[in-house]
Amino acid sequence: MAKTTLKDDLSCLKRAVGIWRKYAPKYWTSAVVQRVFQRVSAYFSLTMSALLLDEVSGAKDRDRLLLFACLTVFGGFAFAVLTRLLQYRTSVLDSQSFYRYRQLMLDESCKLAYEHLENPDVNLLFEKIDTTTRSIYGGLMAVLYNVPQLVEALTELGLSLSLTAAALFAGASGRFTGVLRFINTPWSAVLMFAIIVAFSVLSFKLSVKRRGLENEALRESSFMNRRYKAYGNLWGVDMTVFGMHEIVLDEYRKYTLRPSWLVKLQRTGIVFRLLDAPKNAVMQILIHLYVAAKAFCGAFGVGSFVLYEGAISRFANAVNSLASILTEMRFNTGYLQTTYELFDLPNRMYQGTLAVEKRDDLDYEIEFRDVSFKYPRTDVWALRHVSMKFRIGDKIAIVGENGSGKTTFIKLLCRLYDTTEGKILLNGIDITRYRYDEYLALFSVVFQDFRLFQFSLGDNVSAGFGYDEARARDCLARAGMGEKLGDLDRKAEEDGGNALDYCICRGYDIRGVDFSGGEVQKIALARALYKDAPFVILDEPTASLDPLAEAAVYENFNEIAKDRTTVFISHRLSSCRFCGRILVFDRGQITQDGRHEELYADEGKYRQLWDAQAKYYRSEQSEEK
Repeated sequence: MAKTTLKDDLSCLKRAVGIWRKYAPKYWTSAVVQRVFQRVSAYFSLTMSALLLDEVSGAKDRDRLLLFACLTVFGGFAFAVLTRLLQYRTSVLDSQSFYRYRQLMLDESCKLAYEHLENPDVNLLFEKIDTTTRSIYGGLMAVLYNVPQLVEALTELGLSLSLTAAALFAGASGRFTGVLRFINTPWSAVLMFAIIVAFSVLSFKLSVKRRGLENEALRESSFMNRRYKAYGNLWGVDMTVFGMHEIVLDEYRKYTLRPSWLVKLQRTGIVFRLLDAPKNAVMQILIHLYVAAKAFCGAFGVGSFVLYEGAISRFANAVNSLASILTEMRFNTGYLQTTYELFDLPNRMYQGTLAVEKRDDLDYEIEFRDVSFKYPRTDVWALRHVSMKFRIGDKIAIVGENGSGKTTFIKLLCRLYDTTEGKILLNGIDITRYRYDEYLALFSVVFQDFRLFQFSLGDNVSAGFGYDEARARDCLARAGMGEKLGDLDRKAEEDGGNALDYCICRGYDIRGVDFSGGEVQKIALARALYKDAPFVILDEPTASLDPLAEAAVYENFNEIAKDRTTVFISHRLSSCRFCGRILVFDRGQITQDGRHEELYADEGKYRQLWDAQAKYYRSEQSEEK
């Protein structure tokens, strides 16, 4: 981790404070008040004890003794009750803090441009932040807790410093010789104060050294955590079928049960605890001897001896605590910078200002005009000189080998990326001029790596909380889920509920329903239909369906798509015959464009792909015979 300047520290801290004031505005108020109150309560008890001892060993005035005793008992009770109430309030807010942090990370993730979500370096940033947060509660979580700790340490320092100064500079009348004579002068106070500062500086340096060594060890833990997650995700049918238990367990033991980083961390902790013990012992002995000598000289009484001795000890501990907290905050700057690196990733996607025309006749035309594109961090062209047009109502199939540019074409069409060269036009206007959210609203997409969430079936179809039941049922039926929906309706009658309210999977609801891969794909198709967008894009929409279900989707495709423009990507060329237009992609270019009969008659890429697949099916049929 690179060294940071004081300016870096203050800048990162200021930004973190601003973030937490937005996401957890009540926590700091409660935590700071609680910690300050605890320190004041401790000094109240210490002061009252000193007053009682002085009165008992001195005048023994009954009224004063009774007053001090009552103040001690009732004051202590009041402080105890208020402290507990504050602790309860703070603990409730504290229990919510990690979820507030998760909300923050989700908010920031949603702001990222799509290109960052596909960037492995960004995924590594997420992993570093997650490891830091979970391992040591570093980064933003550290700031959340360090600020109240800092206020508490400063409060302790201020209270103890006033009493320490009174003790150090207290003098006694009389004639003294030797060491006692020196102790009874202001110079002894200066010397004692210098000793406390020297020990505090030593504590700060040891704390910095310890934290640096711990950081080195924790950096290794990031690698371990990645291995741990990788091995943890291996459990399942593959482990059983291939008998991989022993090899995986051996690697797991190597990297997680005997990690070098953990040994370094434990060794560092032990070494510095051993160094702290004699240092603290020497400091406490010097404090005891000095305060005892002052009391022996008659500078103060027994009660004040207890008060000052405790105050000086607390002053030394406060300085040590402050040094430790400042060290933590200094080293935490590096973790904060990693977090801000994620938050500050640029969104180069121009948002546009032009409203998309809302047309009842859905008369839209898309044109790719000499479009070329290469992904960030690569010099390889994914698409090159692509030009084509299509209008509302067209049924277009896109075919080609893996890596030919099919999915890239769709990503550009949906404006997940902007073109590197050329333009994409909507009704003759560059799509980058349109408002980004309004342009995206034109498309319903089912990607290969689509995802459903463990919400209700109805909420998944509507892609939001709340849905039109009739519309959701119609979309599910059109997507081929009619029979399954009927089964759920019968189940819902027995449960006294609604089929659309069943949660997908049982991760959050034991009454949830586990759907097959094909059913999940149909639900994703229903979600695309529910949006009712002018353009429907289907990327391998039947990959998980059985042959009968796939045939049903194709037979009813015109009913499914209705008058919408449909762009259909598939590796199965036989499934593209129902489309009125087929685009053949090869090495990032559209090499053929036409109907099935036209393309097959031309001895080009389409015919090669078709014959290769047809040959495979013919050989399968021969083997069956």
